[in-house]
Amino acid sequence: MTSPPESFAWRSTPTDSVPASLAADVVVVGAGPAGIAAAVRAADAGQRVILLDESPNAGGQIWRHRTRETLDADARRWVDRLARSRTEVHHGVAVVDAMRDAGGAFAIVAERHGGGAVVVRARAVVMATGARERFLPFPGWTLPGVVGIGGAQALLKQGVSFSGKRVVIAGTGPLMLPVAASLSTAGARVELVAEQASFAAVREFTFSLILHPETLVHAALYRLAFARTPYALSTWVSAAAGTDRVTSVTVTNGRSRRSVACDVLCTGYGLVPNVELARLLGCDVAAERTVVNERQETTVSGVFAAGEMTGVGGVGLSLVEGEIAGACAAGAGRPDTSLARRRTSLQHVARRLERTFVVRPEIRSLARHDTIVCRCEDVRHDAVASLGGSRQAKLYTRAGMGACQGRVCGPALELLFGWSLGTTRSPLEPVRVSTLRAAASVLTSSPAPSATAAPPSTES
Repeated sequence: MTSPPESFAWRSTPTDSVPASLAADVVVVGAGPAGIAAAVRAADAGQRVILLDESPNAGGQIWRHRTRETLDADARRWVDRLARSRTEVHHGVAVVDAMRDAGGAFAIVAERHGGGAVVVRARAVVMATGARERFLPFPGWTLPGVVGIGGAQALLKQGVSFSGKRVVIAGTGPLMLPVAASLSTAGARVELVAEQASFAAVREFTFSLILHPETLVHAALYRLAFARTPYALSTWVSAAAGTDRVTSVTVTNGRSRRSVACDVLCTGYGLVPNVELARLLGCDVAAERTVVNERQETTVSGVFAAGEMTGVGGVGLSLVEGEIAGACAAGAGRPDTSLARRRTSLQHVARRLERTFVVRPEIRSLARHDTIVCRCEDVRHDAVASLGGSRQAKLYTRAGMGACQGRVCGPALELLFGWSLGTTRSPLEPVRVSTLRAAASVLTSSPAPSATAAPPSTES
């Protein structure tokens, strides 16, 4: 079969010409691995599927790319399957609201980049909204040159040069290895990789991967790519220093400290599932993840979830969950047995990952009294330390009320003080008033076109 053109995503409907009202059997939110797999499986079952995503390309953060040729073989295979399916892929649209209309269908409200509302009605929803990095405050974390570990990877994939830059990577989790490897290969001088997890915990996790040799091989290859760089366990950054930007960091193992000169600090403490859409639709969320059953269906009938929003577990688990969610959203009663077995195996690995890279108590107390904990509203630690929860913090200090809507400071304050993140309200992202007015007009007007109509081909 002939491979599709290298940039299949641009064959979907241009952002500025997406109709204001659309209809589908299944709407998938998020075009990362889980969303792609869900869309493909639902479309293969004969359903009309609409896939919505903010980015210009399908693939999400993990498969972020500029052209098809920059993807690895597995990613390219899934991207090609999506291109061959009859899925309507709409890029450059951000979901800002969701509800069930009077007829029982789900209505997903999105805003086009550049303005304008898009309302998609469907009988089933698959959420595949992924996860974001967890940042924890410490002195100097807001200095220019301090970026997320995943953020550095995204910048690199977008073409930003790190060549010759002195880089320190510090935090926790398996993402540190491929990022260190990528930066080293791109010409960065990676001075140190500091993992806060203990040697015993990492060793135990490594031994547990004997049944997953491909994962061990990948980890070994990543480590070889930055073989000359120290990989320090039980070590973390306690402060970053600099005037106009970061120039050095202080690292510690709890017993001693030392300074490491750097131009860039990549830091992060795992991932936080994006569960805002799930909360808005009334789905149960527990332990930071969307609750699903064996069919990947949430506690709201007709709403499915897959990928990192159900628990961080990597690309393999996201793909399997996406396939199950897409098939069941299309009408399958039970998941395919082989997929279910693979999901169980990968979930065991995910839980071991979670136990291995749990944030140690020392890191929760790094912030000083004057350390900024909410960057958007410039709120400092002492201003919120004595408050009773996130709601009180919003009322007294506006922490969590800025442009990021608590996506950065919310998980940090939850971990530091044990606060609940509270409820989610519409809109999910900052949105133009004109978009909300246009969406309200569509929602109160005549029903959207029937989803039984043949979808337009993406093979133009």
